[in-house]
Amino acid sequence: MTVALPKNAHLWLPDYIRTRMRRQRPPAGTPVHVMFCLADHYEPNHQDVSIEQERARVARWRTQYPVLFDRFRDADGRPPQHSFFFPAEVYRPEHLDSLAELCGEGYGEVEVHLHHHNDTSAGVREQLESFTTALAERHGLLSRFPDGRIAYAFIHGNWALDNGALDDSVCGVNDEITILRETGCYADLTMPAVPDPAQSRIVNTIYYAQDDTLKPRSYDSGAPVRVGGSAPTDSLMLIEGPLTVWWPNILRNPVPRIDSGTLDCSMGNRPTAVRFKRWLDSRITVEGRPEWVFIKVHTHGAPEFNADVLLGDVAVEFHRRISTEFNDGTNFRLHYVTAREMYNIIKAAEAGKTGDPSAYRDFQIRRITEPVRRRAAS
Repeated sequence: MTVALPKNAHLWLPDYIRTRMRRQRPPAGTPVHVMFCLADHYEPNHQDVSIEQERARVARWRTQYPVLFDRFRDADGRPPQHSFFFPAEVYRPEHLDSLAELCGEGYGEVEVHLHHHNDTSAGVREQLESFTTALAERHGLLSRFPDGRIAYAFIHGNWALDNGALDDSVCGVNDEITILRETGCYADLTMPAVPDPAQSRIVNTIYYAQDDTLKPRSYDSGAPVRVGGSAPTDSLMLIEGPLTVWWPNILRNPVPRIDSGTLDCSMGNRPTAVRFKRWLDSRITVEGRPEWVFIKVHTHGAPEFNADVLLGDVAVEFHRRISTEFNDGTNFRLHYVTAREMYNIIKAAEAGKTGDPSAYRDFQIRRITEPVRRRAAS
């Protein structure tokens, strides 16, 4: 029987096999702490809709999210967290004001997304600095390093981090990792990008990439984050989401299915407890801390066809299942985290911290504006 390989599998399949073979298991009898982060490429202007439709999309998230999800609580008593990666190239203050209200009530945080084309190093630097300053100073969003600098997480539009698609029309900047780091980016959350050609050769890993400023795709190599380690000089952390290969029935159909942690309206991409278990089985951890597992999935949540799923019965049932089945206190403890909190917990693991990871949500970088008290669970 011949197994058909998915598009561009040559980029990532070798490391996928290696990561499957070297997955660490927690000690017997130790509960697994699961950090779950939903990173939304949040684009109200998707498909170039009218400003009225953009406003309706944002208003839907602002009003429905608390109503639907405040009933659920993780092991720390917190509701599901949503990380809104807002596109810098279509900055609209009114949309950010609405999201700031939602996040201010304790349901998530805003980070940085960017689509750019045939760009220059100076151009992307200026845009990132301008946008992050506006988010911090006008809207009270983002976070700060201990020295006071603005800090942000990043997702690249069209997956083309560091000119990784080898196509200037979707980036064009070979020293982008350096620019991100120098403008306050604490972590990139772009990957996985399967089946896009920008997909990294490293999969299911949290690692540091060092930039070759003259070449694209510097993220194709790097050093895994490990307990007792530290960030290499002039490096940027990449936090990857799960990438799994599975067969519904290999005897009947030799074509494997790929789960890259995408959440959308497609039947195979809807959030389910079965997929959550698959993501968990990827065992994305800090090396040496196998009892802390990090699951970062992604979506494009603003368009109606995806919002119908993410703000509907499917998502409600998903959170009902995972907040019980993966939060029993004995085998699993579920922690809903934002991108920033996930980074902080990763850095705590690297520093050798143990026990309950929730204690380290603010380990290094803190929100500029702290959320108000959340409503009581119903």
